[in-house]
Amino acid sequence: MSAQLDLRCRCGAVRGTVSNAAPQSANRVVCYCDDCQAFMHRLGRADLLDAHGGTDIVQVAPSSLSFVQGQDKIAGVRLTPKGLFRWHTTCCNTPVGNTLTPSVPFVGIVAQAFDGGASRADEAFGNPIGAIQGKYAVGEAPKGSTGLNLALIARAIGKVLGWRLRGKAWPHPFFKRETGEPIYPLTVLSQQQRDALRPLCGPHPAAPAAGRT
Repeated sequence: MSAQLDLRCRCGAVRGTVSNAAPQSANRVVCYCDDCQAFMHRLGRADLLDAHGGTDIVQVAPSSLSFVQGQDKIAGVRLTPKGLFRWHTTCCNTPVGNTLTPSVPFVGIVAQAFDGGASRADEAFGNPIGAIQGKYAVGEAPKGSTGLNLALIARAIGKVLGWRLRGKAWPHPFFKRETGEPIYPLTVLSQQQRDALRPLCGPHPAAPAAGRT
């Protein structure tokens, strides 16, 4: 049974909703890539990573996510000029969505951003169906997170194509339909800023988690 699921940032200033929240309407995976780790360290939110540096992500159709409060406290960052758009709040540095351009319609939401946390995401979407990029995991890579998971890839592609064909790319919570430009302020890290995050990530991080803004 589908339902509406609320989002809220850590301090409660930014709130949103995901409609049609159900296992069949989403794709949920744990990503161990060093970019996801770097983003959390950039925000000073390494507390949202699991013990191996994984990020629990629920991918939904763009049109299913809308913000109802605190839009003036949303901003984006790209770790590189062509990297993912990674959206977060400026009030308490809570990640609220990862996207590519609107032509690839999906929004990846960190499970802990849902009101009620990851346990509420479990109820609405079911448990993660797989893990990816385990070669970047901290310590020993979790089972099944390395190698090529064709079933997981096929499911993700199928979801994105389905959302596009069914018109679920718009309205988009982060981009303007008329121009395709971001709605919110965006920062692109310099090479120096990106490189400064690398020692914090990967199999053998050289430093403990630290807040970076």
